[in-house]
Amino acid sequence: MPISRRAFCTGTAIAAVGALAPRLPAAQTAAAPAAAALIRKPIPSSGEMIPVIGVGTARRYEAVTSEEQMVPLRATLARFKEVGMTVIDSSPTYGTAEDVVGRILEEQRAREGMFLATKVSIEGREAGVAQIEASFRRLRTQRIDLLAVHNLRDTEVHLATLRALKAAGRIRYVGCTTSFDRQYQAFEAMMRRETLDFIQIDYALDNRNAAERIIPLAKDRGMAVMINLPFGRSRLFNAVQNRPLPPWAAEFDCASWAQFFLKYLVSHEAVTCAVPGMARAEYVTDNAGAARGRLPDAAMRRRMEQFIDGL
Repeated sequence: MPISRRAFCTGTAIAAVGALAPRLPAAQTAAAPAAAALIRKPIPSSGEMIPVIGVGTARRYEAVTSEEQMVPLRATLARFKEVGMTVIDSSPTYGTAEDVVGRILEEQRAREGMFLATKVSIEGREAGVAQIEASFRRLRTQRIDLLAVHNLRDTEVHLATLRALKAAGRIRYVGCTTSFDRQYQAFEAMMRRETLDFIQIDYALDNRNAAERIIPLAKDRGMAVMINLPFGRSRLFNAVQNRPLPPWAAEFDCASWAQFFLKYLVSHEAVTCAVPGMARAEYVTDNAGAARGRLPDAAMRRRMEQFIDGL
């Protein structure tokens, strides 16, 4: 039976967070105390540094219809800001997610310093413009940091719109996303002909196809790489159910399975950030550990691959 992260994360796993003292080079720290220990990477097109872990808002932010459902999400985003994370990824196709994020950030007066990313996912220029304007309203912001064409949907039409919005200063970065292997060939061709600030791609320790061509091409083309589905749609948690962390995980300051999976991703030289879903404050605390301390080197990454492949 599939296991969710909620079921998987026992008290023991959560209590382990922070048990290992992080050791981070000074060049990777920021001045603000709340963000001092977070590893950051540059966006190639600008040099702007962002934390290597953000939050994705699919699923648990999608169907929020009551104040009771808002309570844990408020706590989640408050903790998110408190620990110094900034990247929030959403989409108009995620039901209520944009509205929930916009409402909470407004309530908590937390918009400043956040890196808001969303998408356009509809056919046609006029429909795309209308969808984008609705995203501005739902997110309750005058400027969106990253707007991406979702899953190659009417790509050329929407990229023209996004570039005009960037030129007008309403958005800061332009991107394109996919989470389907069947789109990789077309996605690669698009990357070769278009100039983008970001791509977003599915990549996980048990789903490494994007690392063969897509992620290296992004590096060559100067595109930031945002990772979706970093836990492989819960497959990774299912694979390690009831297993303890291997002792050698301590060699890269890893205190939980979530950190194990995320540190593998963000240790890739071309990966800029990963956006796991987080709908509870304790998940933020746990995942923040993946942005602290040492990251696995090439040899350790191979060991992690072999470990998961052997399960």
